[in-house]
Amino acid sequence: MKNSSAPKQISVVDAAPDAIDELPLPYIEMDATGRITRVNRATLALHSPDQGKLIGRMAWEFMPGDEKNPSCAAYLALMESGGDPPVVYRSLYDRSGEYRTYAMYRSLMRDEEGRPSGMRMLSLDVTEEKRELEEARRARLWLESVIASLADAVLVTDALGFIRSANPAAETLFGWRFAELEGKLIEKALPVLSYVSDDPTKLSFTMSLAGHCRGIATILDRESREVRVEIGTSPILNKESGFTEGVVAVLRTLEQAA
Repeated sequence: MKNSSAPKQISVVDAAPDAIDELPLPYIEMDATGRITRVNRATLALHSPDQGKLIGRMAWEFMPGDEKNPSCAAYLALMESGGDPPVVYRSLYDRSGEYRTYAMYRSLMRDEEGRPSGMRMLSLDVTEEKRELEEARRARLWLESVIASLADAVLVTDALGFIRSANPAAETLFGWRFAELEGKLIEKALPVLSYVSDDPTKLSFTMSLAGHCRGIATILDRESREVRVEIGTSPILNKESGFTEGVVAVLRTLEQAA
């Protein structure tokens, strides 16, 4: 004969079924000290039975060691200040057998006098999204390092011609810091006085959007001095949509090109 008795921690929730208990996302309530007072079924489904029951435990018991004290201190500070708690990201050990990252949407519970008496939390597993974001960030930083290491000047604009990136070589060539160029129209920030190439068409940003361009240009630097460069431009295409998202220009002084 099967044992029909349910674990104690599940019966605590089942005793008062409501809409919160039916939520598909993990929901937790804690008292003013951070002790768990209520959980829903979605929370229990994530919790490993090997860790014991949840009700009555301190919330940060399930966090990595280096996150426990800061999390506890931040929680108690919120209880003291009574301010609106922001969304936070925490690593929690769950039934998967590993620490996963959860975005926690929180709100304070208050007593009859309006003082904080605890907190409600609705959690969303963002582990995969966070990993993808970190991978994208590492790839971006690596690409920025590559461009910064180039001896040739590199300028990148968006599809409207506003400067979005300039490497140190470009700063040295034209005398402008990137912070001064960022967000400016390239044709106004670095005016082209003349341009010579096999294509008789005058160099323009619209021309650069249409396809690859290469020629010799004379451009004014920060001090309005003429700088003669070999310039090559290429449109930046979105791999998925195929749309042009900007232009990358590589510039080299004629002395370097010789």
